[in-house]
Amino acid sequence: MEVIKENYIEGSKTDMKENNNQRNIENKTERIKELVELLNKAGKAYYQEAREIMSNKEYDELYDELSSLEKETGMVLSNSPTVNVGYEVLSSLPKVNHEAPMLSLDKTKSVDELSSFLKDREGILSWKLDGLTVVLTYENGTLIQAVTRGNGEVGELITNNAKVFVNIPINIPFKEQLIIRGEAVIKYSDFEKINNTIDEESLKYKNPRNLCSGSVRQLNNKITAERNVHFFAFTLVKAGGDEVYLGTIDKQFEFLKEQGFSVVEHKKVTKDTVADNVSYFAKAIETFDVPSDGLVLMFNDIEYGKTLGRTAKFPRNGIAFKWKDETAKTILKEIEWSPSRTGLINPVAIFNPVELEGTTVSRASVHNISIVEGLKLGIGDEIEVYKANMIIPQISENHTKSGNLIIPDKCPACGGATEIRSINDVKSLYCTNPECVAKHVKKFTHFVSRDALNIEGLSEETLEKFIDHGFIHSYRDIFHLDDHEETIVNMAGFGRKSYDNLVAAVEKSRNVILPKLIYSLGILNIGLANAKVICKEFDYDIEKTVNATMEQLMEIDGIGDVIAESFVDYFRNTKNREEFEILLKELKIEAVEETNTESPIAGKTFVVTGSVEKFQNRKELQAFIESRGGKVTGSVTSKTDYLINNDTTSNSSKNKKAKELGIDIISEDMFMELLGE
Repeated sequence: MEVIKENYIEGSKTDMKENNNQRNIENKTERIKELVELLNKAGKAYYQEAREIMSNKEYDELYDELSSLEKETGMVLSNSPTVNVGYEVLSSLPKVNHEAPMLSLDKTKSVDELSSFLKDREGILSWKLDGLTVVLTYENGTLIQAVTRGNGEVGELITNNAKVFVNIPINIPFKEQLIIRGEAVIKYSDFEKINNTIDEESLKYKNPRNLCSGSVRQLNNKITAERNVHFFAFTLVKAGGDEVYLGTIDKQFEFLKEQGFSVVEHKKVTKDTVADNVSYFAKAIETFDVPSDGLVLMFNDIEYGKTLGRTAKFPRNGIAFKWKDETAKTILKEIEWSPSRTGLINPVAIFNPVELEGTTVSRASVHNISIVEGLKLGIGDEIEVYKANMIIPQISENHTKSGNLIIPDKCPACGGATEIRSINDVKSLYCTNPECVAKHVKKFTHFVSRDALNIEGLSEETLEKFIDHGFIHSYRDIFHLDDHEETIVNMAGFGRKSYDNLVAAVEKSRNVILPKLIYSLGILNIGLANAKVICKEFDYDIEKTVNATMEQLMEIDGIGDVIAESFVDYFRNTKNREEFEILLKELKIEAVEETNTESPIAGKTFVVTGSVEKFQNRKELQAFIESRGGKVTGSVTSKTDYLINNDTTSNSSKNKKAKELGIDIISEDMFMELLGE
């Protein structure tokens, strides 16, 4: 009995010592994070805002404390003021094969199914973050590789970018090989800040996931650093020679936190407690700053999870939980029949507005006639609607089922005959008129685009609505939308302010330079650069330009027989010419501003290829060159003076062509030196 007692006491001492050590490590880790945040705030205040929030003495003392803790623990965060991660520009992201395929989990929306999945086992329930999965590899305590998930088998090497994630450790205490998986994310608060810096609505980012994906995969990691990307670890793949390190997921999370990683928030659960914890996460997501599209439930015992193997598609050691769709009852007011570019006429349900997932919804696509008939839809029916995957409004049920809906026999856009076609047992409505204006919506989308007439507020979706209502049949109609003022003001998604802004944008677009007008017509093979070259050749004279012959056009540098033929054929077409003449009556053609003829690049011809760094995109660089008297063409010819490519040594086709012709290949830096700027 005494031996047992002594062993128990000794074991308790050991456990207490281990717990004390762990708490000590956690305290030091948290102190490092606290010091990094505090010192970075002080540095920003001093260097960027010209104010002090602490004395130099206090800063130095805290800096020394941080440096000492980093040496003691072996943990250094990427944003620590003690390190300076250099910026670097790459020409491309190399592809890397994963050691083992990265599989997706099976999904459910049922809490009961989560409980059944666990049976009598313990599980770990955590956020399913909505960003970009990244695999990190450390050797001898240093980050040596970061790879995106890619297609699960092959990812892209982003080590350069991972080193500037906000909260990633560059160095860790663990000195053997360490491989982990986690999610790179951009928080909603940072997403909104970035979008608030962008004035033009069409250029704003759609959601944090898309912004994160683009940020993580930048060739210039300075851009990545500016985007405030965070990393949350969720799987320890390998530690040293042990693939199942520490035995359970919760112990792995504690280990990863000791190394300085931020780990995904998680809860230990059983079949009896999983429902309460799902409720906790469901409430937390209302104010959660990190994008999440559900939860993940994994067996806590890692070895047990591995013994379960996998199905043809999914591993059996875990399951993903998708939030159950919120539904609402409402009344169907009408069906809007929406013709598309393919001739397909889609039914769209219009109903009394309801609140779903935090937004007001009043429309939902019904997709086809088969669904209309299956739901037995009729005007005035009580229907139930939801957002599929919390995004796309859909009708889930029709409680009335009157079935009184009349299928139109005429296309709402052109008045042509309609017919119901059955393809793969799915019935859909089609317009039979080959000249239906709805089939040419891309033509109008191009006409109002930024590089053409630049009419803000006329998105493709809005154009489709206007076409569906019969407002637009030709270019001229866009300038007379005020004929339909009352209808537009009362359309879903519009209102007085939106209408007034749209009319103002239309009026502003009446003043246009000839190259943009020519480009707006959507002539095959005629981009904005070609349109500028052609118009300049004919001194911006409309008559001379549109009546140009093949021979005249082919004398222009960069204009070959294909482009010349497209241009001539367009204006030879009687219908095109008539529409152009009618359009001219709505416009005022402005004079093109004279370019800087004294610039060192005046009269020089450039071709731009590859990614750019000093300009937002290649179009901005092109505009910059033209503003200084230069000319930009799309292909390298004997008349090209310079090829701008930041990867001057690449073996791209343009580089090869330039080398063959003895044309200088210059980077942006060399280009700016050429300008003396």
